[in-house]
Amino acid sequence: MYKVALVFGTRPEAIKMCPLVHELRSRPDCETFVAVTGQHREMLGEVLAVFGVTPDADLDVMTPRQTLFDITERVLSGMRELLIREKPDILLVHGDTTTSFASALAAYYLGIPVGHVEAGLRTYDIRSPYPEEFNRQAIDSLSDVFFAPTETARGALLREGKRPEKIFVTGNTEIDALKYTVRAGYTGGLLENLNGQRLVIMTAHRRENLGEPMRRMFRAVRRVVDEHPDVTLVYPVHPNPAVREAADEILGGHSRILLTDPLDAYRFHNLMARAYLVLTDSGGIQESAPSLGVPVIVLRDTTERPEGVAAGTLLVAGTSEQGVYDAFTLLLGDAEVYAAMARAENPYGDGFAARRIADALLARINN
Repeated sequence: MYKVALVFGTRPEAIKMCPLVHELRSRPDCETFVAVTGQHREMLGEVLAVFGVTPDADLDVMTPRQTLFDITERVLSGMRELLIREKPDILLVHGDTTTSFASALAAYYLGIPVGHVEAGLRTYDIRSPYPEEFNRQAIDSLSDVFFAPTETARGALLREGKRPEKIFVTGNTEIDALKYTVRAGYTGGLLENLNGQRLVIMTAHRRENLGEPMRRMFRAVRRVVDEHPDVTLVYPVHPNPAVREAADEILGGHSRILLTDPLDAYRFHNLMARAYLVLTDSGGIQESAPSLGVPVIVLRDTTERPEGVAAGTLLVAGTSEQGVYDAFTLLLGDAEVYAAMARAENPYGDGFAARRIADALLARINN
């Protein structure tokens, strides 16, 4: 019996790994062990509930106002003990979080092979996004098997000397997740009081955007909403106190800017499916929104998802006030540009990435 361990700790990781958990647990020739670290405690729990995934172990590393030092130390030591006890044939980590980096490092120290889901994404600037770009490069340096979402990601891995037979292009499990959450008949909640207005969704939480970059973005967003009375913007605010403070100060008190607590994956995906456009500094939303025909304005100076820019599903606005203002205004005012983005083909897969990953993993048994 081939034993696969999976570990994740944040809300975005959980959304992308839960479809893979279900796929692996459906395979009779595979024993699946799921560990969570609790890097995002409350937000992680709601995703597990939405997807119906019960972890086998919980490291519960989250502490108030935790730092990267805290997370790395707790995950590294916790995963050491867990991996020694469980002895998996391979550990699967996802993407670019501190949970994934520290877990991959623990497996490497113990001689346990690492499989990297969503391998090969690059900006080549280890300060942007921070610390994610460092994490993903470091994880790929520790990994034995690479599940690249696109040919572009595969090309990056090949240029770095990874062996071709160890790289599998699978699509992104973010698209798989939408099959579990999006419902055609979804109504209610924040959709009830739109009164025909265009719904815009924003997410913003990146570490490198905290402080003045985030304040610049928020000022631009408020200006645009002020100028377009047919727009309602919903912003599920990240619990980071620095994010909440800036959001309340600049965006608070506006009748058409709704600051909410974080939404669970079910409500957020269904709200996004009915949005006019999305503004985000998130990674996963750059993949999922285009699958729903929703254009994305990227609130970052760089993106590790150049396929979306090339395909026309993403517009990188940067973090300057004028850049965000111009991009937001363009998509609200130019119907031709908007339609081209909404119709563009999403390059991130067809919703069967988890199946491809499981097939590739289990093929190792016979090799």
